[in-house]
Amino acid sequence: MDENKRTLFLQKIHLFHDLKDEQLLQAGEKFSEVSYDAGQMILEQGVLADSFYLLYSGKVRVYRRRDGREEELATLVSGDYFGEMEIFGKRGPRSASISTLEPVTVLRISSKDFTELIKAYPSIKPNLEIVITSRKLARTLRFKWLRDDEVVYFLARKHTFFLFQVLIVPVLALLIPIFLFVWGFLSGSVSATSAGVITLGLDLGWIVWSIIDWGNDYYIVTNQRVVWLEKVIGLYDSRYEAPLSHILSVGVEADLIGRALGYGDVLVRTFVGAIPFRRVLHPNQAAHMVEEYWHRTQASSVRAEKEAFKDALRERLGLVKPIEQKKEAPKKDEKKPVLPRLYKPNLLKLFFANLFKMRLEEGAVITYRKHWFVLIRQVFFPSLILLGLIGLTGMRLYSLASNPELGVFQTMADGSRGIDTIVVSLPLLMIPVIGWWIYQYVDWTNDIFRVTNDQILDIDRKPLGTEERRAAPLDNILGTRYERIGFLGYILNFGTVFIDVGSAQFAFEDVLDPAGVQSDVDRRRLMRISSKEAAERTSERNRMADWMAAYHQNVDDIRREQELKDTESKNG
Repeated sequence: MDENKRTLFLQKIHLFHDLKDEQLLQAGEKFSEVSYDAGQMILEQGVLADSFYLLYSGKVRVYRRRDGREEELATLVSGDYFGEMEIFGKRGPRSASISTLEPVTVLRISSKDFTELIKAYPSIKPNLEIVITSRKLARTLRFKWLRDDEVVYFLARKHTFFLFQVLIVPVLALLIPIFLFVWGFLSGSVSATSAGVITLGLDLGWIVWSIIDWGNDYYIVTNQRVVWLEKVIGLYDSRYEAPLSHILSVGVEADLIGRALGYGDVLVRTFVGAIPFRRVLHPNQAAHMVEEYWHRTQASSVRAEKEAFKDALRERLGLVKPIEQKKEAPKKDEKKPVLPRLYKPNLLKLFFANLFKMRLEEGAVITYRKHWFVLIRQVFFPSLILLGLIGLTGMRLYSLASNPELGVFQTMADGSRGIDTIVVSLPLLMIPVIGWWIYQYVDWTNDIFRVTNDQILDIDRKPLGTEERRAAPLDNILGTRYERIGFLGYILNFGTVFIDVGSAQFAFEDVLDPAGVQSDVDRRRLMRISSKEAAERTSERNRMADWMAAYHQNVDDIRREQELKDTESKNG
């Protein structure tokens, strides 16, 4: 690798964003080039850290052993780096192992030279602090909604200045229980002391709630998307995200106090508006990280397209035969999947299995119903009336059974036998109430939201009434977010998923686990877009390859024709 390639490579990495060309050249001289074969171990967990690595080409696997099992942490690609946490952070043995998935080339620098490099160029330090903080948080939190192939590059919370800001009032409020304790001690008042204990408990709860609430807002950048998580304990919970490919620009805003304390807002503008990373530490460095991974996504798409076009052209010209992919041998600890035994449940079992189910998946179609709390709310009054009628019926039957002069079957004045009027009337009154209950249940089951392989649907059908149906293609979705509002929404885990489709907005209201619904929609959307784009690229690539192949095949014929004409003219 020559100096120019090394300098250009370092220039793309956000760690060295503020370095000039001459400084990049000098920094590049500190690194040595090392190559590894596929399946080779680069770093081993538990071994003392002594180097920092930049991944120039290839892919590596990051994992760690815990309780006798391997825990997958990430897959790193060209432009990523590793080894910084044990050197710049807490020095010590490696916390994870790293092995190659394919032939790899890295740029390695010793811990001593790396420390000297940071001292020589202080602008590297804040960039590295962001990375270390992000990776530590990511390993601690382990968000469940992340995909298996998704790597967290940036993860931040609001600046600690705003934690101190929200703690000012509850900390000052501690003066109240202190005053009550002093008053109770001096006056011997038990009530004052008791009030002090209660006030202290409430105030400490307020402080704990403020700390947790400050730590519940996260700003995340992965190798696939930017995400803003916002949560207020017991009241509100939302996740707003957009794919990296939908980013339009990245900007930074900071006021005078923010510039002095080193915090600011990073505004990631997408097709559906801005995703704000509010009041984060080192906002400029954070913006550089977002830009790097955004540009890396663009470059990766262009590079993959070029390689695919090259392969198509080779195939048209017959230069190479299609390479058959070799099947990978299963890992030692990898068991072959056991196929479930197919069975067909009877209609009765199927009916009761889906009677109150809020998420049904049949083939490629996922159907969501509203949360069961909505059903309880709809059937509350008919259920209350029905229970009241059943109770009255039971009381009447008990009254008749306990009175020997009365009975369910009574003798009338004309000597005929008849049934007690109240016992007959109460069940008859239950019939319309049961019908009302069934109507509310059917109305609940008919208000559904569906996600298929190519579209989303919002269907609202009234029993014995009209049906309203809205649909939109998955590839027209610009962004998604969800909200859980209120104490019950948080405790019972239901909320609304908002889906932006052009100028319109779909709302999957009151669904169970809105974060999971959002993930379902986003996953189907990405699969649809990827499939459609792949088909379009393949079609265009094949068309261009046909033209290029035709040109290549005909140019020799045209040249030979021209040479033949020139020969005939000379002989003539």
